[in-house]
Amino acid sequence: MRNRFDRQLEQLNEELITMGALCEQVISGSVKFLTEGDPAVKEAVIEADRQIDRKERDIESLCMRLLLQQQPVAKDLRTVSSALKMISDMERIGDQASDIVEIAEFVSRGNLQGETHIADMARAAINMVTDSVESFVDKDINLANTVIAHDDVVDGLFDSVKKELIDAIARGKGDGEGLIDLLMIAKYFERIGDHAENIAEWVIYSITGKHK
Repeated sequence: MRNRFDRQLEQLNEELITMGALCEQVISGSVKFLTEGDPAVKEAVIEADRQIDRKERDIESLCMRLLLQQQPVAKDLRTVSSALKMISDMERIGDQASDIVEIAEFVSRGNLQGETHIADMARAAINMVTDSVESFVDKDINLANTVIAHDDVVDGLFDSVKKELIDAIARGKGDGEGLIDLLMIAKYFERIGDHAENIAEWVIYSITGKHK
């Protein structure tokens, strides 16, 4: 029974890695669409978001089997319950990336005053998602703490974008409505960083039994 449980836990890790890779894909795709406006990229992001939704359901089903068919000890129970929390955050990451491409449809490429910092936010968020999932698979508390600390970087980049865009609006530089759309997009990237931070916090809980 224990061997079967361990195999299913390994499957859970693999499914989470796949879901994490899809999250990386939608984040990078959303910033690519923002800067290039390629309709094929937008469709790829929306399709990847659908895959994330399906993966969430698959992982939920696997977790339920682990809980109902096996008799997990306390540590295993924390692992499974943490995975359920993590996939909820990853599903929201997919939704927010999809929201970004919907808004970006109406953004003039000439309005991208905050483009550099927005791209930096996206890269930082991708790293946070990747490292948070890796910390779960490897049971690496130090890496999880690094992810949590890195959220300050994303927050700082958001503040920079916000200041740039507010200044542009105040000076009447560019389309005001489009600049506000960019600010919303930056906020979505900031929220993606928050979700990655949540994932890392659940990783710590799965290992220590304590939630920040």
